[in-house]
Amino acid sequence: MLVVDRHGGLVELNEAARLLLPGVTGGTPLDDAVPAWLSDAHRRLSCPAPVLPGARRGGPAANPAATPPPGPSRGPSAGSINDRLYEAHPATSPGGDVVWWLIDETDRRQAEAALRGAQERSEILSEVSSALLSTLNIRRCMEVAASLAAKHFAEAAVLVAPGQGRRTPLTHARRGGSVTQVIRQVDTLTVPGLTEALQGFPPVPARWINPADIPDWVIPEDFAGPVGSVLVTPLPGHGVPAGALILLRSGTEGVFTEGEEVFARLFAARAGAALSAAQLYTEQAGITATLMRELLPPTLRTVHGVEFAGSYRSSKDHERVGGDFYDVHPGDDPTQETLVVLGDVAGKGLEAAVLTGKIRNTLHALLPLSGDHERVLHLLNGALLTSHHTRFATLVLASVRRRAGRVRLRLTSAGHLPPLIVRRDGSVEEVPTRGTLVGALPQVSAATVETVLQPGETCVLYTDGITEARGGPMGDQFFGEHRLKRALAECAGLPSEAVVERIQMLAAQWLRAGRHDDMAVIAVSAPRNGPLSLVDGPSDTAGRTGLGGLHDRGNSRRYA
Repeated sequence: MLVVDRHGGLVELNEAARLLLPGVTGGTPLDDAVPAWLSDAHRRLSCPAPVLPGARRGGPAANPAATPPPGPSRGPSAGSINDRLYEAHPATSPGGDVVWWLIDETDRRQAEAALRGAQERSEILSEVSSALLSTLNIRRCMEVAASLAAKHFAEAAVLVAPGQGRRTPLTHARRGGSVTQVIRQVDTLTVPGLTEALQGFPPVPARWINPADIPDWVIPEDFAGPVGSVLVTPLPGHGVPAGALILLRSGTEGVFTEGEEVFARLFAARAGAALSAAQLYTEQAGITATLMRELLPPTLRTVHGVEFAGSYRSSKDHERVGGDFYDVHPGDDPTQETLVVLGDVAGKGLEAAVLTGKIRNTLHALLPLSGDHERVLHLLNGALLTSHHTRFATLVLASVRRRAGRVRLRLTSAGHLPPLIVRRDGSVEEVPTRGTLVGALPQVSAATVETVLQPGETCVLYTDGITEARGGPMGDQFFGEHRLKRALAECAGLPSEAVVERIQMLAAQWLRAGRHDDMAVIAVSAPRNGPLSLVDGPSDTAGRTGLGGLHDRGNSRRYA
């Protein structure tokens, strides 16, 4: 506390004031005892506003601009004494003396500044996290990380990704400029601390790096002025470093402070986590795509003069694979049979798809035995029983071969829905092949039926996802076999692709937006006007009308 009389002399100081202003005693002129900011404040307080000529005392001044602004001169003033910040609050006594109360505001101001800085850093990190986590594309994530680093920390930023052999991916960003990505052969040893940062070691302090030693490949082409300060920090990932970040400042922006280095490492931790997640997603997506190519049904085409077409729709639109599957294994030449397989694994989704993959691979290995369907099913059943999977499957096998313009079929069902034959006259026949499902019982039984397709006739294999599609006017009716047969009757003479498309379209219309099981359809057609395949052996004259061409090999019965 300081007491100052109306003439500007110190009247009294309390003990705290004496400690703050050593050697100052009562009677000392204020200008000689305190800093200029405080004596100026006292002078403004003591001097009344001048009255201009022609103005009535007590009234408004003729020239308002000459009147000192009210408020600030009467309020607290602030300044430093001995490197501490003080606020001076005046109080006028009845005798005209002014009592100045000096309050040390240093710690409060510093705390407020620290709080504002923490809030700003928190907002920046929140922005960084939101921006980085908005994409799982690794290239886009590197662009965003470099751009944000240049925006908040430096005039330019270079993100160095882990090397790919002798080449290193680089992402350059300049504040307010574009972001460029290149892959170059660079020597990371030319940047102090970069090699260590790429290996995940702690960063080198910025004061240890000589900006003059930075190579040209680090500096963006449009960087303004020589490099004045450099900061290199690692980008920590999930167990493996995600790269390193180089921050560049010109001489006009000053060197990186210790606090800025700490904050840059916090940013790098967020960026590294996002980059690592994007990299992991990219790797998993690549693995999934590779595996998916093996699990997805193949694209069908005409093989050895026989038309094949297929369609698959999983139970969930966001899944590409499920429990239904089909395959076509062509013979090496037209004289050999083509094996067609369509099946349905119990369950849905990826777990069912994994078992379909095993079944498909097993059947592919059993192709040399495809002449005996029952033996193939027996061996497949044994393989499934020894598997850790607890699911079973139904399937149908069809061996196909064309002779003299007609297509001969051998069909065997293992607990599956019977195949349907669409004749040229529009009639639809059900092939009476029966058998037990595979993967559930120690033994399987099956009966193989033979038939012949005349030109323009089609054999349709399908899964229960078609017939059990629940929908219709009330939304709770099955599509059913009778609707399927009626739809197939309208497809007489159509190519196989048109038949498959018609079935899937009708089933989808029946479903509308309702839930459904996996749906798979495959059609085998004898072309109307296709070229004849000349093979050894007599022409097959069976199958001209009705089921005359069907007979059961397993039970030695002929269906007439």
